[in-house]
Amino acid sequence: MKLSKVKSVLGQLETISFKLPNGDLVPEHFHVTEIGKITKHFIDCGGKIRNEEVVNFQLWDANDYNHRLHPEKLIHIINLSESALNIEDLDIEVEYQGQTIQKFALDFDGVYFLLTPKQTDCLAKDQCGVDPEKPNLKLAEAQKASYCEPNSGCC
Repeated sequence: MKLSKVKSVLGQLETISFKLPNGDLVPEHFHVTEIGKITKHFIDCGGKIRNEEVVNFQLWDANDYNHRLHPEKLIHIINLSESALNIEDLDIEVEYQGQTIQKFALDFDGVYFLLTPKQTDCLAKDQCGVDPEKPNLKLAEAQKASYCEPNSGCC
């Protein structure tokens, strides 16, 4: 989810709620302890130099049970961050403390901001000999889709 979409959604909300992948909600007294721009400059396993940038939100579950971050306050913090840090309309990455610091992508389902799992991936599959994943088919479906005769050499 891009930063502009987050701001648009926040402008329509009365309260902010984040839902973890397991369905649990981040406690409503969470703090956004930082908003920043993270730049990752790296080389992939194929030797290509890459740059990636994301906007990072760090959520923190404090023992401040009387605190509730309101949408207009978060919009203000985002606007301040955009101005002070020269943040563009980038994808959002959310950090949240589980057993360790977890990083999530962000989505919205109409009610909750969804913290969605991020996955690692090889960016140079064509360079390092990783075969592209083939779709898994059920044998019955494969037989319906294939009209090869036994010993014809097509299977």
